[in-house]
Amino acid sequence: MSILAGTTRGLFRVSSGNHEQLLDARGVRELVRIGDRIFAGTSNGLYVSSDEGSSWRPCGLEGLTIWQIRGAAGGQVLYAAVEPTGLWRSDDGGHHWIELDAVNRVPGAAKWCVPVQPPMAARARALVVDVQNPDRLWAGVEVGGIIHSSDGGRSFEHVLPGGNPDIHMLFADPSRPDVLYVSTGYGRLDGVAPMVEGNAGVFRSDDGGHHWTYAWNGVTPRYSRPMCIDTRGDCPLTVACAPTAFSSVKDPGGAQAMLLQSVDHGHSWRSLGDPAHSPSPANFHGLAVHPAAAGDVLTGTDSGEVWHVTSKREWTRLADGLPTVLAVLAAQISSGR
Repeated sequence: MSILAGTTRGLFRVSSGNHEQLLDARGVRELVRIGDRIFAGTSNGLYVSSDEGSSWRPCGLEGLTIWQIRGAAGGQVLYAAVEPTGLWRSDDGGHHWIELDAVNRVPGAAKWCVPVQPPMAARARALVVDVQNPDRLWAGVEVGGIIHSSDGGRSFEHVLPGGNPDIHMLFADPSRPDVLYVSTGYGRLDGVAPMVEGNAGVFRSDDGGHHWTYAWNGVTPRYSRPMCIDTRGDCPLTVACAPTAFSSVKDPGGAQAMLLQSVDHGHSWRSLGDPAHSPSPANFHGLAVHPAAAGDVLTGTDSGEVWHVTSKREWTRLADGLPTVLAVLAAQISSGR
C-alpha cells in the first residue's frame, strides 16, 4: 500500500518513508476514490487516475478551484464543489460538466463571502451525495451555510446549523444516511463570532439536515475543520480542531491542534493524541480513513508530515519534508511499478 498526499505544491506518492511527485498542480485539496477511479481536486481543475494514482489526466473544470468531489453509486453521476461558490454536475463520469445555476438563486447567496479584509469570495467546500439517489445532495459553503437539493440541483433549500454559516466539512453517517455531521468555524458574514462554546465546532442533524444540534459541548479547541468517517465497526467519526482558522506550526508554542474521535454518533469524544500530539505543534489539514482497522486515520500537517494514527493513539510518521499537506488517501501500488 502507498499513500497519496495532496499538497500546496503538487501531488505525491508516499511509500516506505520516501515520496515522489506524481502531479505538478497547485493546491491539491481533494483526493477521493469513486468506484475504481481516484479524483484529485486542484487550484486549476480536476484530475483523474485509473491506475491507483500512477498517472493522471485532466477531467474538466479548468480554471476553477476544486474543493470536493462526490459521486453516486456507479460513479457516473458526479458533483464538484468549487471556488468561487458553485456546484457542477456530470452525468457521464466527468467527461462533461454543467453548472448548477440554482445555487446563485438561493436567497442571500450574493452576500456570501469569507470575512477577511478585504472580503474574499465564498467557496463551496463540502458535499454529501446520497449514493442511492444522486438527485439528493447537500453542499456546505464557507461562509454561507448548507444548501440541500432533492431534485439534482434544480432547486435548493438553505439552512444554518445553529445559526452558523461557516461550513467546513460535511459527512453522512454510513449506518444512518439521514444523520449528517458538519464541522464549523467562527466566520460570520459580518466578521468573526465571539470565540465561545456554541459558535464553532461540530453539529449533528438527525433528519437529513433540516434541524441541527450542537455536538461539541465541553470540547476544546472549538475551531473544527478536517473530518472523516469510517464505514466499519461503530462508524468512528474523526475531527481535527485548533484554536483559530490561522493556527499554525509557526505560531509561538505551535498550532495547539487536537485530533478527536467519536464512536457514538458525536455524543462523546476522546483524544487520539499521543504525548507528542496532545496538543499537536503542527496543524492538521488532510484527514482520511486508513484501511488498516476501524478508527484508524491518515492525517497530513502544515509541517509537511503524513501520519498513520490508530484508534489506540499510536502514531507512525509515514513521510516528512513535504509541502503543507492538504489531502491524503490510501492507494494500492498499481501493477508495473
